[in-house]
Amino acid sequence: MALRNAVMAALLEGEASGYDLAKGFAASVANFWMATPQQIYRELERMAAEGLVAARVVEQERRPNKRLFALTDAGREAVRAYTAEPASKPMAIRDELMVKVQCVDVGDLDAVRAGVTERVERAAAKLARFERARERLLAGRTEEEFLAAADRVGPYLTLQGGLALERANVEWGTRVLRILETRAEALGPASAARA
Repeated sequence: MALRNAVMAALLEGEASGYDLAKGFAASVANFWMATPQQIYRELERMAAEGLVAARVVEQERRPNKRLFALTDAGREAVRAYTAEPASKPMAIRDELMVKVQCVDVGDLDAVRAGVTERVERAAAKLARFERARERLLAGRTEEEFLAAADRVGPYLTLQGGLALERANVEWGTRVLRILETRAEALGPASAARA
């Protein structure tokens, strides 16, 4: 998937500056797409040159002027065309921590546990952030009320995917830590000497 597709998805929320999009990526699409602000700005320039977005300058007092971008009709057509394409191959996982866990039986047990602990802590923090985003989207409504009345449900559905992933990370990591702790206790000094 190209960055432009994620940018177009973010612009479905409405007009935004490059800065707003970069901030929005961190808050809304970070559960499925990561990009630096520089990548987003470069992509916006390319998309403007291709007519997929239009930019307008907003003059500001005591601040630099800012450019706001919005999808054009051609951009909306590109979104429709993109969503009509067959999905690409399933997500490929390349996770260095998983390789280290695979090697834990002969590796540095304490270092692997520290890596898993960090994964759990990061996942828990993302989970809390995603839960806050969910509450903002629902705005006091039940999920059923939101899904029946919202103009757009896509952001909510992708957020559900992010929530599921981070819950799974917390659950998996917590279980791994319990298992490694139990094994370390059972193996006693031999395990401690290896760690």
